Amino acid sequence: MVQNLKPDRGLCLDAMSANSPNAAVFPSTAHRLPNSDLIAAIAMALVSAAVLIAYAALLPRDNLPSSIPVLGAVLLASTLSSIAGFAFSAICGVMLLHMMSDPLQVVETMMVCSIAIQSLSVAALWRDVDWRELLTFLIGGTIGLPFGVWLLLNLGHVGFRQAVGALLTAYAAYALLKRPVTIRSGGNLMNSCVGFLGGITGGLAGFPGAAVTIWCGMRGWDKRRQRGIYQPFILVMQVLALLLIQIMRSAITRSAGASLVPLEFVPVALLGTWFGLSIFKRLSDRTFTLTVNLLLLASGFGLLV
Repeated sequence: MVQNLKPDRGLCLDAMSANSPNAAVFPSTAHRLPNSDLIAAIAMALVSAAVLIAYAALLPRDNLPSSIPVLGAVLLASTLSSIAGFAFSAICGVMLLHMMSDPLQVVETMMVCSIAIQSLSVAALWRDVDWRELLTFLIGGTIGLPFGVWLLLNLGHVGFRQAVGALLTAYAAYALLKRPVTIRSGGNLMNSCVGFLGGITGGLAGFPGAAVTIWCGMRGWDKRRQRGIYQPFILVMQVLALLLIQIMRSAITRSAGASLVPLEFVPVALLGTWFGLSIFKRLSDRTFTLTVNLLLLASGFGLLV
């Protein structure tokens, strides 16, 4: 008895496509197209370079630090810091101190750009903000901030910055080499204590996010919940620190704080923030944790320099 076997249409098509002379000329789309993330990264780099050159050409040249390397440093620092949501001042300060001759202008530029970066980031992550949890951190930070500003104005911050940098470097190195520590138990009191430390470091060293960032990571929260806590905390602390410095340092004339030079860097910082947020959306929680620890390590080195 002879069975009537019908050929499988799918197998026939596969065999025909494999034996087709065009198979080698026209490979499958999956192998022909490059990775979409790579295309996006190349496009971002080209766009940022074009915008940077065009913007630098539009800025006036009279006694203004509008060179392409300085703008590039702000763009790079804002992009890297916006991936994880912090460390702009630490990364940017290391570069700007070697490019700009006026230290006061460097500090003003970092603070103004940092506030602009955090404002855009918080607006983009508005739905992820846990206001009730955030309030507990802000209470402690508001109490600790005046102490930090007072220490800055009366004692200076050189030794303190080095101590914070050493601690950040040690913690980041440990977190990168060992399995991360997860603390399930916590409470409002502990959050306020961490916020208090952030207020002191924010007023004294201009780095309010270190303690809160580490604590949020140790709680085992996902990337959006972490940024929904420490980014608005950093923003509020920076704005309050600027106000407190102006109030408590009454000997400084108004003209010293009214410079418009830092505003020139804000558009470039916002462009880098947009790039950083685009990269952040593509990261997994594990990659985000690795990025945070690497930026903590970079921040520690930046404070030590």
